[in-house]
Parts: sequence; structure tokens; C-alpha cells
Amino acid sequence: MTPAHRNPFLLALGSNMSKDMTSNTTLLSEAIDKIKQAGVVTLRRSRSFATPAFPAGAGPDFANACLLVESDLTPDALLALLHQIEAEMGRVRVKRWGQRVIDIDVLAAGGQVLPDRDTVGHWMALPPEQQARVAPEQLIVPHPRLHERGFVLVPLAEVAPDWVHPLTGQSVRAMLEALDPAEIAEIRPI
Repeated sequence: MTPAHRNPFLLALGSNMSKDMTSNTTLLSEAIDKIKQAGVVTLRRSRSFATPAFPAGAGPDFANACLLVESDLTPDALLALLHQIEAEMGRVRVKRWGQRVIDIDVLAAGGQVLPDRDTVGHWMALPPEQQARVAPEQLIVPHPRLHERGFVLVPLAEVAPDWVHPLTGQSVRAMLEALDPAEIAEIRPI
């Protein structure tokens, strides 16, 4: 049972710093260790998966993983902590969806919708060409693209298959089953 002062979060991690998947997986483990050292409690960790770069051609394949964690931090404070860890590991935000040493996203904060339903709905409906150019200036949870990304849903299904998206009403398992099987076939355990 979750203590009353701790909040559940779903996190996604990715690295495509090099073409060497072992190096990328090591970076994921290093980031997870830093998250734990900061006092965030890891309840479950997925396996690491090799996934094609998104969007196609954005660099080498990624190593991706997901975590179910608990923290007494607010969602914004957790995001600030994760950005600090990314910076400590050498992440520099140059190009949206570009190659990166580490990427740590807050996918969900329990069943919260932040900052509000209309804002999350706006970001979920954003056309792909705008998604590539525009980034939100505040935390949006649930992550507006999680329901359509196999590289997130495959590892997420290992840690929280029954988590239900508060806007779509779909579980992680159902969102994963709705994706193109060809996309899922490209995602391999490391």
C-alpha cells in the first residue's frame, strides 16, 4: 500500500547516445541509480528495449525502459529533479526529438490531469508537424503522446499494464493492443 504522503508516477527513460546498445543501456541504469539516490522509490522497472529512433532518422536506435515510482515530490518538483539528472548526465536540449544521452519523461502522476483537461486535450490533438516544432512550457500529464508510442507502451506494460489513462479510459494493455503490430515487432528486449 502506498503511504499517504507518497505519489505514484510512471516514468519513461531513453538513450541513443551511441550505436552501441550496451552503452545506451548503461546510461539508463545510471539514470535510474541517480533517481533512486535522490530519494525517489522505484517500485517496478521494465526490461530495457531496443527501439527505432523517433522520428525515423533522428539518430541511432534507442534503449528505452519505464519505471513505476513513488515520491513525496509534486509532479513539477519531480520533473525539475529529472531535468537536473539529465543535465548532470550531459543532456543538452538542442533539437526537439534529436539524439540524446538521456531523456526522462514523466508519463503520468497517478490519475492526475495536469495542468487541466483542456490543455492536455489540446496537446494530444496537436498535428504531427506541429509536435515536431512546438514543445510545452509546462508539465503535461498524462504525457500527450504516450497512447500512440510503442517505444513507451511496450516497457510500460511491464510495470503498469492496468494503469488507465484518465482521458481516454484505456488501460496501458489496451493502448498497446491498438498499435500497429509491425511497430511493436521492431521493439526488442535487450
